[in-house]
Amino acid sequence: MMGKIIFYEDKNFQGRSYETSSDCPELTSHLSRCHSCRVESGNFMVYDRPNFMGNQYFMRRGEYSDYQSMMGMRECIRSCRMIPMHRGNYRMRIYERENFGGQMHEMMDDCDSIQERYRMSDCQSCNVMDGHWLMYEQPHFRGRQMYMRPGEYRSFKDMGMGMGGMGGTSGMRCMSMRRIMDNMSIEAAAQLKETTATMMGKIIFYEDKNFQGRSYETSQDCPDMSSYLSRCHSCRVESGNFMVYDRPNFMGNQYFMKRGEYSDYQSMMGMNDCIRSSRMIPMHRGNFRMRIYERENFGGQMHEMMDDCDSIQERYRMSDCQSCNVMDGHWLMYEQPHYRGRQMYLRPGEYRSFRDMGMSGMRFMSMRRIMDNMSIEIVKRSNMKFSD
Repeated sequence: MMGKIIFYEDKNFQGRSYETSSDCPELTSHLSRCHSCRVESGNFMVYDRPNFMGNQYFMRRGEYSDYQSMMGMRECIRSCRMIPMHRGNYRMRIYERENFGGQMHEMMDDCDSIQERYRMSDCQSCNVMDGHWLMYEQPHFRGRQMYMRPGEYRSFKDMGMGMGGMGGTSGMRCMSMRRIMDNMSIEAAAQLKETTATMMGKIIFYEDKNFQGRSYETSQDCPDMSSYLSRCHSCRVESGNFMVYDRPNFMGNQYFMKRGEYSDYQSMMGMNDCIRSSRMIPMHRGNFRMRIYERENFGGQMHEMMDDCDSIQERYRMSDCQSCNVMDGHWLMYEQPHYRGRQMYLRPGEYRSFRDMGMSGMRFMSMRRIMDNMSIEIVKRSNMKFSD
């Protein structure tokens, strides 16, 4: 679906007009002047210089009978870009310095202040992987704007965005960023953001303790953290639940993380090594059902469970659990009764041998459903370091 904008020579939609649904690098080829416009559909970026240069202004569906006074523009519109409709994910990496230098943070949603969220004092280059974005000179989506399509932007200064206007010697500082969404109301956009975050979950990993250094943000599984960060010493779970591992490819010791801040997770959770991989645990609203077996390959005693069990020995007189079949929901298995000791995350599927999964020598004595409202106290108790 294409947008449509109509430019008029005079204020209040008077005089000759020019209509377009595509980019226009030189408006004077069609009109001698432009003092009002009407965006009938879609979103557009307008510029006060030809060839998409100079100060930029975002226009969405609406009437601009005197856009210069309405938007604070000093000059007439000289060129415009049609912003294509985008329905997929949004993803962008921002860098503190030109040529992708300094701190790097990956973003998937709006950020009203990079200083508050990332402790960054500046953003001078970026790589837009998905979606269309607006960059703002000041926090909270204020000040001059810059439109970003998918691509690499090594220097904002080279794009004519000097601090002193056209021809300035220092690059524009971008302090907040917003996704360009298709004529969605603020309420709808906020609702979508909340729903997506709740459904998918989001975690941000940081190189150093206390959320310092470069960061990597994801809402998906990450089999090898070293592809994004050389190290990881803190993380923030903004929504959802995640399982983190101290080896790549979801191997090694496992630790459950729910929404919260982990400024020094190694000391908080008793981890000896850095996080090397992570799994996003999908939200589950239905029933929970799992069959546990005393022996490998579904042998020995079998018991079907639909709720938490703090001790299989007390409830079922079982001394061990070596295989299981998860029919519904997501579960945490614990090495000791009462949800203590080492853990293992299980998704729906058949697990014929825990030993073959790299969990040799582990006996699972308690099980808990992973629910969206698990308390912080449960998580802290669950993540206590195992000791002989």
